[in-house]
Amino acid sequence: MPVPVPRQKAFPAAESGQAQTVPHGGGPSAAPALPKEATVDNNTRDTDHAHSTNLTLLLIEDDPGGSPIVPDLLDQAGKPIRVRTARNLTEAGRLLTDDVHCILLDLALPAPGRAGADDDELAVLKDVLELAPRHAVLALTASGDAERGAEAVRVGAQDYLFRDELDGRLLSRAIRYAVERKRSDTAERRLAEGRLRAQENRRLERGLLPTPLLDGASLRFAARYRPGRSRALLGGDFYDAVRTPDGTVHAMIGDVCGHGPDEAALGVELRIAWRALTLAGLCGDELLNTLQQVLEHERADDEIFATLCTVDIAPDGRRAGLCLAGHPAPLVSHPGRPAKLLPYDNNGPALGLLPGARWPRMQVELGSEWSLMLYTDGLIEGRVGADGERLGQDGMVEMVRRQLAQGLRGEALLRAAVNEVRDLNGGELTDDVAVVLLDREP
Repeated sequence: MPVPVPRQKAFPAAESGQAQTVPHGGGPSAAPALPKEATVDNNTRDTDHAHSTNLTLLLIEDDPGGSPIVPDLLDQAGKPIRVRTARNLTEAGRLLTDDVHCILLDLALPAPGRAGADDDELAVLKDVLELAPRHAVLALTASGDAERGAEAVRVGAQDYLFRDELDGRLLSRAIRYAVERKRSDTAERRLAEGRLRAQENRRLERGLLPTPLLDGASLRFAARYRPGRSRALLGGDFYDAVRTPDGTVHAMIGDVCGHGPDEAALGVELRIAWRALTLAGLCGDELLNTLQQVLEHERADDEIFATLCTVDIAPDGRRAGLCLAGHPAPLVSHPGRPAKLLPYDNNGPALGLLPGARWPRMQVELGSEWSLMLYTDGLIEGRVGADGERLGQDGMVEMVRRQLAQGLRGEALLRAAVNEVRDLNGGELTDDVAVVLLDREP
């Protein structure tokens, strides 16, 4: 049992709210040297701290007799562990700076001001955990009170120690362990939170992708979507298809300039607006003019625009109306004939570029059996070869012709097209890609 040393002599730095370095070589003979060590001037203390990797311990304990409970402490390099002492949580709050690595809390310390604290043996620990959520905490309890120590760990402490069994080696090791465990727990919690956020984002993004409303239609529908943003499920491209009560099938595909979350959100807004307007009976120039108003009101910047392609296929499936707003023309194929692009001579401007613009609706004859592919420019702007040329519409047409000749149809065709474009590019595409395929067979 160490000889009691009055606090005002042994720990002057704690009273003044300053850090202290506990000397080693303890025992009664070492006690008189303690005040001299503890009164090192601030410049020397700051210099020592700046040029060392010392751990810093904050001891929170109330010992009216002034008996020091912390023995000599050395880190792994043999350097003294810095110790600050607080007699209550108010002092602890003042001493709890960013350079404190660990807190050693005496569970016998009374908890001030907490409702029901008299019935809660760990009220003071809960107060400390609330005061210092990022710091490692060691609980100090009476010898043999392992149950209370274990409960302290369940509440949030990194470990517990018996007050009457402390020695320098044990405490030094416990401090290092508590610091590393706190770091590990913090990293694990952040990783779990990141995974949870990612899962929530994926669920949200999947919910924002469309479910085509084509009940009763004689057409087959397939779609392929690949956002350009890393690890995203939704980009600035958007598509949809619905069948109105008169039997007309309406399909569209669009592209908001840019690739971030704001562009993805705007694409979703435009898709939802298109569906609502289409089900309300609008089409052609009237529909696109209203969509432009939605874009102008919802975009974050006046330079944001969107391209769009809409088709409305007659109930008999033999003809369609086509509107292009700065968007590449669809690709149509028929049995026994090479696939080709639909006319795009009357292509109007992209939405958001020209106030009062017009978008002519072109009539297209499809015939009895056909496939119609709508796509965004991400499919044609990938690089080809070492010279960095773009694939372009001509390259895409040749590619799809070859894949159709191989017997690919529906989702298999779209999957092969997107994968080949990516392979030709030499890796992932930087732009969003959306492709929609409508097939009619007699």
